[in-house]
Amino acid sequence: MFITRYNPSRNMREYRRGLDLFNTLLDDYVPVSKQSGFSADFIPAINTREGEFAYHVEVDLPGINKENINISVEDNKLVISGERKTKEEMKEENYYRVESSFGSFSRSFSLPEGVDIENIRAESQDGVLEVVVPKLKKDVVNKVKKIAIK
Repeated sequence: MFITRYNPSRNMREYRRGLDLFNTLLDDYVPVSKQSGFSADFIPAINTREGEFAYHVEVDLPGINKENINISVEDNKLVISGERKTKEEMKEENYYRVESSFGSFSRSFSLPEGVDIENIRAESQDGVLEVVVPKLKKDVVNKVKKIAIK
């Protein structure tokens, strides 16, 4: 017979590990907005990149009309928000089915110094919204200029 000593803290650690795993699984199924702490309706995928003359923000918004998307600049932050509404209706001889889904999202990005807020432009094509934030042109201070003697 094998005898082991009872260790209550070991049981608590195993219990806590199980709860942590359960909470991790719940986090995967219920997205939570980091800004508000409440459940988000949906979170679109976003890619950002910096080019030579502008910053680019690409947002995957399949099935969302451009009329349902809002883009604004508030307190030096680019705010992209919108609402998704879909309704699928199916009529057959023996049944009638309606499925609808909706949700809203809001994402904000702090703008760096040296951007041209007046010339921000956006384009939506094939379910992808691209927002281009141009950089201000920098005057080259240390440029060497040769002066000809007349």
